[in-house]
Amino acid sequence: MKATRRQFLIAAGLLPLVRPLRAAGERVVIVGGGWGGLSAASHLRRLAPEIDVTLVDRQTAFASFALSNRWLVDHGASNIETRDYAAVAANWGYRFVQASVDSIDRAQRTVTTSTGRLPYDWLILAPGIRENYAAWQVDDPKAVADLRQRHSGAMLNAAELPALKKRLAGFKGGDMLMTIPPAPYRCPPAPYERAMLIAWWLKTQKIPGKLVIIDPNPMMPAFRSILLDRFKAQITYLDHASVRQVDAARKTVTTDTDDIRFDEALICPPQEAADLLWQAGLIRRDDGGNATGWADQGGLGFRSVADERVFIIGDAAGLVSPLFGHYPKTGHVANRMGAIVARQIAASVSGKTFPALLPESVCHVVSSVEPLEYTRIDTSYRQRGDGFLMQQVKQTREPNPAGEDVAWAEAMYRDFLRP
Repeated sequence: MKATRRQFLIAAGLLPLVRPLRAAGERVVIVGGGWGGLSAASHLRRLAPEIDVTLVDRQTAFASFALSNRWLVDHGASNIETRDYAAVAANWGYRFVQASVDSIDRAQRTVTTSTGRLPYDWLILAPGIRENYAAWQVDDPKAVADLRQRHSGAMLNAAELPALKKRLAGFKGGDMLMTIPPAPYRCPPAPYERAMLIAWWLKTQKIPGKLVIIDPNPMMPAFRSILLDRFKAQITYLDHASVRQVDAARKTVTTDTDDIRFDEALICPPQEAADLLWQAGLIRRDDGGNATGWADQGGLGFRSVADERVFIIGDAAGLVSPLFGHYPKTGHVANRMGAIVARQIAASVSGKTFPALLPESVCHVVSSVEPLEYTRIDTSYRQRGDGFLMQQVKQTREPNPAGEDVAWAEAMYRDFLRP
């Protein structure tokens, strides 16, 4: 697929923006209470207190994926961070509505929820992802619900993590299957860190079991020797292998070449942008008219290509550059997207211009357990002279970690969760 230079300049948000007509008392509706949505809400309160801000989420409380892999196997991490949305909203001074979003009317600028309609002047969509079980020949809703209840890999919602931890604690031996989604997917290093920690747990707890990993992607280099050498007795790694079908009743997964039986499984199917973006017609299509699976928004301003009053941030965001593809689908990037969008809206309602900003990302990954070692992954972006976005990734070994991951998470939470 090829795209013209103009198309990417538009997607990057580099063409002139149209300012709104109103300057005060505007209404912003934010759909999705993850790191991106909460960041947008908190920054709007700080930057433009005159704006009416409403956050909508179907859950009653925020739950975080940060540090969850260590928490799953009781490796020096505290409980998962959870906060009641109503309390967070009250502390920051915006409104929270617990509801599901049924539809968006962009012509009328209204969001229809399960509890009523919400008018908006600006709409920020941070609905996250959905899991595409249909890619594995599972399209019956009951069958999908059964798979998620019995074998979810807990990558869709952090609220699923306690159930996964309970399943791991009850595993007494046998073959534990773990599938990694094809890229792009939420938090690129997370599956490899989780695999290493589970292998360490199997070894140290002397559980007579094996972790079988099906990975359609190239393995992250930082984990290659750990997974393939240090834990070779605990891991069977099937690289560049794709799942074609899953049979929960038989506890069998079919790949390109073989049928693999399992006793326990962490099932993570291909990921796409959440349902709401499909319903609203905001999914990017390629030159052949085929849906890419991810949103169509700018790489700089995150405005929807279809509607300048709509911003799309977080894990649902689609292609931003022909050079590297997508921004990493991480909490840090979503947080920065939310802050950037808040600044754009605040500047627009006051009649000011907003300088172009790019997100960045920091990730602390456990890359060795004994001895304990982290890898810090810094990702930054810049514009090339022709307008295309470029990505730079720097990995730094941290052989003597001193809680840098916990300090990072605390700093992030203070930005959007703890005023």
